[in-house]
Amino acid sequence: MPLRILAIDAAQRHASVTLVADGVALAVRAGAPETGLAEMLAVWVGECLDEGGVVPGALDAIGVTIGPGSFTGLRASIALAQGLGLAADVPVHGISMGEAFGAALPLLQRPLWVALTARRGRVFLERDGVATGFDEADLPQPDGPIALAGEQAGAVAARLAARGNDVMLTDARYCSGTAIAAALRRRVAAGLPMRPAMPLYVDPPEAKLPAGGLRPAPI
Repeated sequence: MPLRILAIDAAQRHASVTLVADGVALAVRAGAPETGLAEMLAVWVGECLDEGGVVPGALDAIGVTIGPGSFTGLRASIALAQGLGLAADVPVHGISMGEAFGAALPLLQRPLWVALTARRGRVFLERDGVATGFDEADLPQPDGPIALAGEQAGAVAARLAARGNDVMLTDARYCSGTAIAAALRRRVAAGLPMRPAMPLYVDPPEAKLPAGGLRPAPI
């Protein structure tokens, strides 16, 4: 069972790095940097390890959120986690946002939907381990009572409640590093295979090739 876990999350606007030991956060850095996310994450990792008195090679595991979420944030956080794991010879495991929020809310008596920011006019929903993108005006119909978490939970709850659905809005908007670590430990305890640290992309990237195609390679 991994005891010392470095948890990294940049799937949403609010990013974080947390050093967790035996389920307790020893050091936390979090915020919503407007620019320089990749550089800031690396600084936070160094600060958390220094504050916790742990060298990278003494970590038991690195847990990183793999989505759904921001293309830029996922690329930055997963690349950092993989690079650190390779350099320190520490296993790196992917945790979906649904898993992380589920670990943060273990006592729910109803299915959990995690609602996250997508591109304008759309949201990502992770339900029963499956992530899908929806237009805000075309949300799916729940089969029964549900709970909502994630940074778009309030907006989604309002739309579903207006239809008469039984919705419980939790206060979980951003997943914590301790929840990421708990989700990783849950997988180990249940004997489930660990997920690779690969981005869980839902929608295709907004960037498109130029109409005339790419420039030819220089001669």
